[in-house]
Amino acid sequence: MSDLRLLVVVASTRPGRVALPVSQWFVDAAKAHGGFQVSVADLAEENLPLLDEPHHPRLSRYEHEHTRRWSEKVGAADAIVFVIPEYNFTLGAVAKNAIDYLHHEWRYKAAGVVSYGGVSAGTRSAMALHAAVFALNLFTIAQQVNIPFVTSRMVDGRFDPSETTEAAATVLLDELHRVAGALKPLRG
Repeated sequence: MSDLRLLVVVASTRPGRVALPVSQWFVDAAKAHGGFQVSVADLAEENLPLLDEPHHPRLSRYEHEHTRRWSEKVGAADAIVFVIPEYNFTLGAVAKNAIDYLHHEWRYKAAGVVSYGGVSAGTRSAMALHAAVFALNLFTIAQQVNIPFVTSRMVDGRFDPSETTEAAATVLLDELHRVAGALKPLRG
């Protein structure tokens, strides 16, 4: 088992969301991959209100318990995978809010994206996420999983990936492992 820790962020809170079954599939794939110790942060459970900290996140002077818990989870990770839908051609507000809560906790970590949607497979939200984390030195890799027409892959409440989706997950996890290992000394 690797000493690298992967945090999978379920970045949708919408009732009836597809993010949960897609995330469950990806967590299973990441555990089977064997390159990471895998944990999950479901933003519906994190319950982060619209950024409510009075001090800039780069100061790490968190006053609220929900921020301290979120900081601890992100801080413990070596790599992050965001499982994100596409809302109105961009990243959902709950994901952007969760990113903006923190600063140093994101630095020099590798990040990947599992996006989903209709015909565009969430690729526009993935591009918006790349831009949103750029200033934080969170290094998003090019390899990602993009799932088109995600609802057509739902069977009895579970996500049933295509062979192409499964192969994309392996490629993402392989590259994420390489990059996370390379970045780890920078966080020393």
